[in-house]
Amino acid sequence: MKINQFAYVPTNHDQIVKELADIQFLTAQTKKMADPVMLYRQFLLKFFIEKQSLATRTQKVFNLMATPELNAYEYTTTQDTVSKLAFYNVGLQLLGFEVGLDFDLHDPFKSMTEWKLPVADVPDTLNRDQLIDAWYKLLNTRTKFGQTLIDYLAGQGYYHQFFDDEGTLKQPLIFNGKSQAVFDTSKLIRDVVYVEAPLDTDHDGKRDLLKAEIIRPADTEGGLKVPVVFTASPYDQGTNDKQADDMTHDVNKPLTRKEPNNLTYEDVKFDYDHSNLPAPRAVQATSEVAEETFVKTWTYTLNNYFLARGFAVVYSSGIGTKDSDGVRTTGTPDETISATAVIEWLHGDRTAFTNRTDQVGIKAWWSNGNVGMTGRSYLGTLATAAALTGVDGFKTAIVEAGISNYYNYYRENGLVVAPGGFQGEDADVLGEITFSREQSAADYLKIKDTWLAQLKKLTSGQDRQSGSYNKFWDNRNLLKNVNIKADIMLVHGLNDWNVKPLHVYNLRNTLKNEAITQKLVLHQGQHEYLNNFRSVDFTDLANLWLTNKLLDVDNQANQVVPDVLVQDNAEPETWNTYQDWGSDAEVKTISLNDQRFTDLNENQSFNDQLPQDLFKQYVAETHKWQHALFTKSHSKMDKHAIKLVTEPLDQDMIVDGEAKITLRASSSADLGLLSAALVDYGDEKRLTAVPQVLAAQKIITGYNWRKDDLKEFLPEPKVSAYKKFTDAHMNMQNRTNNYKSDDLKAGQYYNFEMAFQPTFWRLLKGHQLGIIIYATDMDYTIRGNQNITYSVDLGASQIELPLLAGNANNR
Repeated sequence: MKINQFAYVPTNHDQIVKELADIQFLTAQTKKMADPVMLYRQFLLKFFIEKQSLATRTQKVFNLMATPELNAYEYTTTQDTVSKLAFYNVGLQLLGFEVGLDFDLHDPFKSMTEWKLPVADVPDTLNRDQLIDAWYKLLNTRTKFGQTLIDYLAGQGYYHQFFDDEGTLKQPLIFNGKSQAVFDTSKLIRDVVYVEAPLDTDHDGKRDLLKAEIIRPADTEGGLKVPVVFTASPYDQGTNDKQADDMTHDVNKPLTRKEPNNLTYEDVKFDYDHSNLPAPRAVQATSEVAEETFVKTWTYTLNNYFLARGFAVVYSSGIGTKDSDGVRTTGTPDETISATAVIEWLHGDRTAFTNRTDQVGIKAWWSNGNVGMTGRSYLGTLATAAALTGVDGFKTAIVEAGISNYYNYYRENGLVVAPGGFQGEDADVLGEITFSREQSAADYLKIKDTWLAQLKKLTSGQDRQSGSYNKFWDNRNLLKNVNIKADIMLVHGLNDWNVKPLHVYNLRNTLKNEAITQKLVLHQGQHEYLNNFRSVDFTDLANLWLTNKLLDVDNQANQVVPDVLVQDNAEPETWNTYQDWGSDAEVKTISLNDQRFTDLNENQSFNDQLPQDLFKQYVAETHKWQHALFTKSHSKMDKHAIKLVTEPLDQDMIVDGEAKITLRASSSADLGLLSAALVDYGDEKRLTAVPQVLAAQKIITGYNWRKDDLKEFLPEPKVSAYKKFTDAHMNMQNRTNNYKSDDLKAGQYYNFEMAFQPTFWRLLKGHQLGIIIYATDMDYTIRGNQNITYSVDLGASQIELPLLAGNANNR
């Protein structure tokens, strides 16, 4: 168990006193106490919430052990000093750790060091000021279940006891740079409005109205203006799962030859224009009261956390979703505008209505005008897209696993590829699954023909036949036009084969040229949220970040939040900080026939066609294909791949960034594809890419409020012999770029340079690096099972590995 903390803000004693007074741990009476033992007893009694009787609180203090001989109450009534040992014996119990099971009363510091828990820099005997400083740090220390102690206390009702005493607690209340849960979530107000967007995507001659659902503190009714956390989720109003499944494309079909061309980027460039718009609706009347409310069936735990801390939360699904106008366009600027329109309304720059027909305008009068966006996957993609427009009022985004270019989601180097786990999905399928207007019968009847025409455009434009970049995909490249003003926190999984790491890598490198602050968190998971993990204080980082960006609190967020925070793949619950990703590595170029490589099958050519029964088995059970492809032992894939393996490493090796491979290769046909994977060979219990639940419903986001499971990426129960950590794919007719179709003559050798998915991967001493060269990828590419033989001149082929020296700050 490791409980890393990266969001703690170093704070001087005078500020500590002020903040402890703000949260009522120091009162006018206790500020005068000179005796550290007496003050310590008051802290402990106050910890157990003063609305309980003194007898109840005394008993709870009595139940804590301060030394092997004395309980905490006896200690504070019989001793003349507070020892550091006693303080942390009690502190660990307050943090949820058990005596005997988790730590030893004779040496609590041994366990604290093992768990990475912070210890105040105080002597063995604490004076009054040192006690105050240590108590402050303890309240900001994470518990056994992942929350800071003050957040745990908030969930137990510590702040709630002051709710009836108006003015006792500040709103917002900032403690160690973070917003506190001092808002009553039992009195949240839920409104629905309809924002008029500068769009007419369903071509009905009227601007599209977009449903937005608002959850805000009741305190806004009294004039308090609050910041907004906005999540644009196309899934929020429902999904058409069966219809989308029925549309899924057949991938068990041959790769086809492309007619060679000499296209340039100008030939595939798309110029977006939506200037020909209907006039906006006239506002016939105004109101400050919304007509509709709603019951939320899906929420994001991080958003719930901020509701208790005085932020409003807004959800909107955008064009083409239930109760909104328009049609889905899968990634075009139209969808971006449907998000920025909501932001503009929240900032005071756009009109919204109380219903869809009466044209009664309503303002976001409760908003302070500062908006941040959150969300993962499509949600994070829309946050990225909105940020890149520079829309006023948009201050920041926490983007988790967002797409930065839709071509790189559904295509790769001229090949049709699948997002991990969704073979056969494409832009049209995603459009269908999110077109929730279909779930309103009368509305769908009105829009059906328009939608079916739009669906045909999506199917035609995506061009699954060639897989090349075209105007359709250029219109869905978020990085084309960058006008960003918002600071960004990027979060991505290094094992995410859905939204692959290339998306965050390219976005980060683009943002380096902009005058903004950006932060990066890379974890070892797949397509996962990170806000409920034991080993990293992600929620606290998000709190520090949004408190700074949306409440304008000078809390040192830009300095405290690491520039790059990376979870180690080889050591559980270990996180390292770096200055950058992919820029500090030294590139090593190695020939593929270097003596350090062993060609396991002693072959430089392979045939891509499998026996029909084996092909069917691998299609049905791709994990068996993976095992046969990547195992070093002899397998049924030996004749269908080239497997190169280094000798055991004499020291750890970190691959940092984008490795590249150049293959001098030929195809026996006038068409073909190439795939390559880098594999970490070595017997280890590797981390799960899917988080495991450590403690169900142990995270409390506020008093009598939503709960969440505590999770972690844990070592797998069984040893595995290998792990693929990155891969690359290419249509051999796109060796120049992804839009130009090159000629390919059977039997002729060409150079093919492929960039692997960017990674940050540590291979341990004694492990071996493997390079697997193959063609059809059962998980991602078209599966034609064609009788094509591929040959590779290993002597004329090479790999470029970006290798990082050991300069991490290990936590």
